[in-house]
Amino acid sequence: MDQRTRERLPALPTLVKTAHRLLKEATARLDALNAAPLGSDFRVLGETFRVPRFSKCADGRPIHAWDAKGTRRSFGGEERSAFWGWAAIEILRHTGIRIEELLELGHHSIVSYKLPTTGQTVPLLQIAPSKTDQERLVLVAPELADVLSAVVSRVRGSDGRVPVLRSYDHYERVWNPPMPLLFQDRSGGYLRPLSRATIRRGLDVTLLASGLTDSAGDPLIFQPHDFRRIFITDSILNGLPPHIAQVIAGHDHIGTTMGYAAIYPTDAIEAHRAFIARRPGSAACR
Repeated sequence: MDQRTRERLPALPTLVKTAHRLLKEATARLDALNAAPLGSDFRVLGETFRVPRFSKCADGRPIHAWDAKGTRRSFGGEERSAFWGWAAIEILRHTGIRIEELLELGHHSIVSYKLPTTGQTVPLLQIAPSKTDQERLVLVAPELADVLSAVVSRVRGSDGRVPVLRSYDHYERVWNPPMPLLFQDRSGGYLRPLSRATIRRGLDVTLLASGLTDSAGDPLIFQPHDFRRIFITDSILNGLPPHIAQVIAGHDHIGTTMGYAAIYPTDAIEAHRAFIARRPGSAACR
């Protein structure tokens, strides 16, 4: 498992850039489609498409077009997939939360906290308990704040509120009470909570577009839980104390946290050398 994390940690920047690119391109195609008259041709990102002559959508605008080969492209579906793939990757990599915790995030999960030392107010993300019985709080970095803002803006209704939906807890096998879920979208004319399969499909599409491969030259496989291992490993390698990483990850025991952290042999050797150099009586201290 450590090798799996070591292999995926360096690939994360490429995956993030690819997700951003796919969203930007999908948005450009959908915007171009919406601006083109019915029955006309339009060109975007070096490709030419034809708009249908009519649409059955309530707003009168089509969500698909045909390319030069006559293939039907659902620009609305591509944009939705790209957006939620991007949002999931960003939130998972910035928080290290589990996929079930991701799908249960609500508008009420975004809270603020006033630091008693400085009086500064900082945004926090409240994570509902999944495998443990304790809620926890994750600091919202500026990059994560931008993503959460984009998600909230997308799911808000015409009244400015995030619609309240019920979701099914597959672990407890019960229906959760109605909540203003962040990961929701319209499907078949109805608002529905996004599923794990939807998140995984968005991740798979991004991976395929990235061209990333593993050590054997095969397409790299990323699971949502890989982001959790990468988050913990990267945090500890960059100086976050393991016991703080334990609290952020929501682990009951620090041994679980350290089991997630894929410490590189080089890091262990360098840390040990630094310890020996600092140790009283060592040659470096004389």
